[in-house]
Amino acid sequence: MKIAVLPGDGIGTEIVAQAAKVLEALRSDGMKIEMEYAHLGGAAYDAEGDPFPQSTEKLAKASDAVLLGAVGGYQYDTLPRDMRPERGLLRIRKELNLFANLRPALLYPELANASTLKSEVVSGLDIMIVRELTGDVYFGQPRGITTLPNGEREGVNTMRYSESEIIRIGHVAFGIAMKRNKKLCSVDKANVLETTELWRMVMTELSKEYPEVALTHMLVDNTAMQLVRAPKQFDVVVTGNIFGDILSDEASMLTGSIGMLPSASLDQNNKGLYEPSHGSAPDIAGKDIANPLATILSVAMMLRYTFNDEANALRIEGAVRKVLQQGLRTADIFEAGMQKVGCSKMGDAVVSAL
Repeated sequence: MKIAVLPGDGIGTEIVAQAAKVLEALRSDGMKIEMEYAHLGGAAYDAEGDPFPQSTEKLAKASDAVLLGAVGGYQYDTLPRDMRPERGLLRIRKELNLFANLRPALLYPELANASTLKSEVVSGLDIMIVRELTGDVYFGQPRGITTLPNGEREGVNTMRYSESEIIRIGHVAFGIAMKRNKKLCSVDKANVLETTELWRMVMTELSKEYPEVALTHMLVDNTAMQLVRAPKQFDVVVTGNIFGDILSDEASMLTGSIGMLPSASLDQNNKGLYEPSHGSAPDIAGKDIANPLATILSVAMMLRYTFNDEANALRIEGAVRKVLQQGLRTADIFEAGMQKVGCSKMGDAVVSAL
């Protein structure tokens, strides 16, 4: 297994180091793993003058999977837009054709009190959000900031989806639903946006190929409300890029901390980029207090989806569950009576639990 490791910025280096400990432990058990490091985001700009340099692109394309920390930092906010760390993230997704983003929102029983919602509302929560990742308003053309004839500035972004783009993300979502509870909710804004009117039409047509899956449709504003009101009604949710970006962050906080949630971004052949759902948190970088569990759980997703190794994916997830049962908590999930530990010690504890 050749894995490109891109620590990125902020807490990225700290959390990826803990995930690397887990991979080293698996290698010690006999798993054939090769890791090679490279830059992405602000670190890449600092080192090579480009947030997604050719050296990183070459490594990512030659690897079986990519493990990413996070990108971004306040010091890069004044850079030209094309040189900002986030552009590196968008470019690697585009170049690797990572069109399917899987973001689970799973509440561990040990963390039920960490959620800001009542425990009876979120207890047992287990949602998989499938987000289309390479289309929509983030990539649609035309785009930019122009000046009108009257001198007024105008910002333009274009929401656009082709039928084939909707079909391929639909197949991913229906396939995941088939392996879970056979319930799929497609989220759109079909009452206002023609782009998502087509989305709803195509999802409905595609559902005929999956007669066992119960397909429902929901408008995005109602979905945002329902995720807070009654989140356990959802099992698998599929939606476009911008709606998925927002809803998956909302869903993540139902679990108490975004620091617990991994993600996978897959291409047509299940080659993937794996990263925590959270950002680079520059305000706590270098303090050894970040939560590495989302990154470690991203390794479990990597084993499951790219390497088809369910046994070791379950081993990692079981180890994370064990350290939570032992009462170990990083600052973001700490509660009275538990043992507060730092990033590095949490990583060591997971390795020991393996």
